[in-house]
Amino acid sequence: MSDEILTGEGVVLDARPASFATRTVGALIDLAVLAVVAVALLVLMASIGAEVDDAAGAAIVILLLVTVMVGIPTTVETLTRGRSLGKLVMGLRIVRDDGGPVRFRHAFIRAMTGVGELWLSIGSIALICSLVNRQGKRVGDLLAGTYAVRVRGGQRALPPVVMPHELSRWAHGADIRRLPDGLALQSRQFLGRATGLHPGSRERLGLELAGEVEQYVAPGPPPGTHPERFLAAVLAERRDREYVQAVRAAQRARAEAVLVHRLPHAVPDPVD
Repeated sequence: MSDEILTGEGVVLDARPASFATRTVGALIDLAVLAVVAVALLVLMASIGAEVDDAAGAAIVILLLVTVMVGIPTTVETLTRGRSLGKLVMGLRIVRDDGGPVRFRHAFIRAMTGVGELWLSIGSIALICSLVNRQGKRVGDLLAGTYAVRVRGGQRALPPVVMPHELSRWAHGADIRRLPDGLALQSRQFLGRATGLHPGSRERLGLELAGEVEQYVAPGPPPGTHPERFLAAVLAERRDREYVQAVRAAQRARAEAVLVHRLPHAVPDPVD
């Protein structure tokens, strides 16, 4: 299952919610790391245990539990923007519902909720919640507004842009200025994933992108041209022109290289 995250700039991102099995393996790796840290801290505490009274010992134990259950997970997810060691190994990342990176607030809520749903319930609450939620969220994700996504192996190749036959003559004769990289990327991603968008969102985004792209094209498309056909024609023509320019540049470079090798001690005048 894949989710489409639409950013404020209109860029559609492909994000696959992590499977329950993948998240479980990542969580077990994190648990093993935390266990090693906890044992190390216990050994350290035992080495100084004879020098403290019972009240101080109880306070140290509580501090140890808070550090292992809340402090370390919160710190790691905040500094790595949602990637603990287990998630790094399994190719996962915790992101916000809008696709953005998690902050301290999100990591803290997840860690605090995890005390009950992961530690005290031995993961049973998280298991039930993840199985019934479409995105595999646990309770901490629901409260923090986050979920786990695949960041390795989740990319899908976009289908190639094809020149609409009814617009080919217009596109070949049109003056198409260089599109801003962001606008070109938005248009390319929109065309590649348009069929998976909600019809209303698809129509709205198509009209908005076509209106922006039309500012860089003269003359405009024939009256009645569908926005998606217009975007496809501009991108296809832009691609073909850049390819032709690249081929010509490569041919000139090869020709100059031949002349330079033929006359190693002199560079000939450029030929118009």
